[in-house]
Order: sequence, then C-alpha cells, then structure tokens
Amino acid sequence: MAMISEEVLADIMSVSKRTVESWKKKGKIKPLKNGKYALKSLSEFPQIQALLQSKWSEEIKVKPIRAYRSIELFAGAGGLAIGLERAGFDAVALNEIDKDACKTLRENRPDWNVIEADISRIDFSTYKDVDFLSGGFPCQAFSYAGNKMGFEDARGTLFFEFARAIKEVRPKVFLGENVRGLLNHDGGKTLAAIKAVIEDIGYTLIEPKVLKAIFYQVPQKRERLFLVCIRNDLFEHAEFSWPEPYSKVLTLRDALKKGALYDSDCPDSQGQVYPKRKKEILDMVPPGGCWVDLPDEVQREYMQKSYFLGGGKTGMARRLSYDSPSLTLTCAPAQKQTERCHPEETRPLTVREYARIQTFSDDWQFVGSVSSQYKQIGNAVPVNLAHAMGRRMIALLNSIEDNRALSATKRMANLNAQMALF
Repeated sequence: MAMISEEVLADIMSVSKRTVESWKKKGKIKPLKNGKYALKSLSEFPQIQALLQSKWSEEIKVKPIRAYRSIELFAGAGGLAIGLERAGFDAVALNEIDKDACKTLRENRPDWNVIEADISRIDFSTYKDVDFLSGGFPCQAFSYAGNKMGFEDARGTLFFEFARAIKEVRPKVFLGENVRGLLNHDGGKTLAAIKAVIEDIGYTLIEPKVLKAIFYQVPQKRERLFLVCIRNDLFEHAEFSWPEPYSKVLTLRDALKKGALYDSDCPDSQGQVYPKRKKEILDMVPPGGCWVDLPDEVQREYMQKSYFLGGGKTGMARRLSYDSPSLTLTCAPAQKQTERCHPEETRPLTVREYARIQTFSDDWQFVGSVSSQYKQIGNAVPVNLAHAMGRRMIALLNSIEDNRALSATKRMANLNAQMALF
C-alpha cells in the first residue's frame, strides 16, 4: 500500500504542516496507525488523484520519430541539456558564458559544440534546420520605453538576446525556463512584456506553468516556470500536454542512499565545513528542524538581528530530513538564511550530495573551485525534471510532423478527387 508522511502530504498540497494537522483534527484526513497516510484515502484531492492515475509509464516510452536538432542557450552545467539529450534531442550548439560551467560541459561531453561567449556576440543565423531551442534566460525588468511592447522594447535584456536567437534560427518550438518569481516580477509587467515579444516574433505561447520538481522523480522542493512556444505557421498541427507526474514523491533518502534513484549510496566528495561554534549550535537541531528547536538564548546568539524580524525564518539553522524532499538548493549550502545541513552529520551537504538532489548522475563531473561547483549545481534545472519536459517537447514535435504529413496526404487526396471530376 502506497503511503506518505504528513510532511510529504504538505509538500504535495503546497500547504504548511500546520494546515495538514488542522485537517487531521477536523477529520478531513485520517492517518494510519503508523502516523502516515494511505494515498487511496486521499483520492479526493486532485493532486493525489494525479499521482494515483499517473501515466508516467506510458510517457517514458515517448521517442522521436526522426532526429530533432536543438540549440540550448544559458546552458550552465548541463541540467537541462542532459534531460533533453535523454529525451532524444541532438544538440548542435550550447551557449554559456561562465568559464567553469563551459569546462564542466566539455569535460562530460567532449563532442558537444560548447560556445563560450556572451550571447550578444553570437550570430545564430548560421544555424539552419534547427527544430528546437531552449534556455533558462535570466529574469530582468524591462524599461517599457516603447509603445508597442514588442521585440524592440526588449533591447538591453538577456531575454532580448534569447528572442533574437529564436528570430534568427526560427525553430519549430522553443522552451523558456525560469524561476517561479517571473510570474509576478515587476508586478507582472515583465511577463506581459515577454508575452508581447513572443507574439511579435511569430510564436504562440502556451499559457506558462509552474512545475513542482517533486512530481517528476526529483527529491527536492524546487519549482520552475516553463514557457512552451510554437511557431505560428505550425500551431494548427501541434498537440501539447504538460508532463504526467511520477506515481510517488521521492525523498532525501532516495537521493543519498541506494534505492529508487541510485544503485549505491552517495560517494564521498568535497564540501564546505562549519566553523566550530556553528557546528556546536547545529548539533542541537534534530532532522527536519530549524532555529525554533534551539534554546532561546542560543536562538538569540545565532540569529542576532533576525531574531526580532517577522516571518518563519525556517531556513535558518535548518537540518534536512531523510523522510522529506530536500528544500530547494541554493548556490551555497551553508548560507545563514538558507541552511542545508546534512540530516545525520552536522555539516553542509557535499558537492556530490548536492548533485544527487538535482538528479545528476554520479559520473557527471563538475569543474572549478568547490564554491563554483556548488553554484553550478544550485543554478541547474534538475535533470529528471528536464527529462520529463524533454519528452513532452519530443511528443509535441512528433505531433507536428505527423499532422503535417496527414494534412499533406489529405490535400493530395482532395486534389486527386477534383482532378477525377474532369
């Protein structure tokens, strides 16, 4: 029988654990004797119903009906690129400006065409017959200087360069990826401007959606916004659906121990260390706990001015738990406001533990200083989430190919029928 903990139920429902506890007190949900919940007993919740009725096993069978050529921009250390590769894309170019990330890409995929350069200096018109373009463009505010709010008004932003590449390459489909905050960035004006640019360059945008990584075999509470865009002349042939959720939510245990994701425990690797006093303080925090579990005098010592601020501040002095997905990884594991302490040992997560939580394989090596490696991993799209989206992009391109061929066949049949009348 499939079961989940109270913590995981809260993650699935995007509510606090306190809310789940109130549901329990009101009799809305009923735990088993072991304190966990049977998934089937929660089937009235749409999010749980989606897990119970998952078509993941069918979706993983999606394969390209022909070779699809792709370009990736803002490639970073390769999280999105690996997922797209696994889905079946053939990358003809990957652009990234960070030197360590470029070294990482070349170290792991010597055959990839990695272009280490400022995107504004690249002429993309030389790339022909590219089916798909993707990239996690940085989120920047627009100046709103023009009246049209189209392509020209995006100048000076990296999204303009992303859009310029699309305009020059003219892929059938492109995928934009960003943080959830883009939805409300600058009061929603940034996303509105992005939508105007997409329309201006001749593409139709599927309504953007935030995907929660925990639903796609990623043991991490990470959310990413995806924009799927189809070239206007192909839109009538396109069939798109968002990825199906996996049938269960994986936890930190699945990332660091032998099990559902990996066939061995996490290998040893480099990592940051805590100063003596910080380690003494974090020794007092239980798995899944944070600053609220410390004695009051220690809270005041550790938090200093933050002690008097509002908000939950639950990232402070935070120790992860094996029984829940990891909190969203940042670019450094030992920042005071966003602590990511190992569940058993009093230390920050290591580089390889970071990589596993982002679902990189153990053989994917990162190049650069330890701080650079943490940053590369923390900025990446989780590989399994990228793979899930990649399969839907392949299915979308397959539908365009199939439906265009069908339309051509029908047109020819109609023409032949008309000719037969004479």
